[in-house]
Amino acid sequence: MVRILFVCMGNICRSPIAEVVTRTMAQRQGLSSLFAFDSAGTHGHYHAGEAPDPRARRVAARRGYDLSRLRARAVSDTDFERFDRILAMDESNLADLRRRSAEAHRPKLALFLPYAAGLGLTDIPDPYYGAESGFDRVVDLCELAAAGLITELARGGVGRF
Repeated sequence: MVRILFVCMGNICRSPIAEVVTRTMAQRQGLSSLFAFDSAGTHGHYHAGEAPDPRARRVAARRGYDLSRLRARAVSDTDFERFDRILAMDESNLADLRRRSAEAHRPKLALFLPYAAGLGLTDIPDPYYGAESGFDRVVDLCELAAAGLITELARGGVGRF
């Protein structure tokens, strides 16, 4: 089983969306037994135990994704050992992860959005301080990146990593 952790700042917007979108896509393709997905935040202690942002839950539900069971948590030191790949939503969170991780775990760290081939973008924008339409954009980007990630994983597990 390949274990993937999605990371944003507070674990209430982008990373829970990425987790559920990717898990749902894997389930729909009959691949869920091959992968384990989770999410956390580099500053997740601010929202620890909270449900995802209500706007994230609403937008995701309209698109067929259920975030209701998720609760925010902070990235832990054990995550660097436990997960095969840790995918950040933006360069800032990736830099935080690199600072916190041991050198041996840094090859596991990457950005999520580059799995959406051809976009030419690296960061999934943080929708927290904007309108609900920003959450729709996050779901769009996560769907594209998740499709690419699942394709890559299905081809060879963590071989690419």
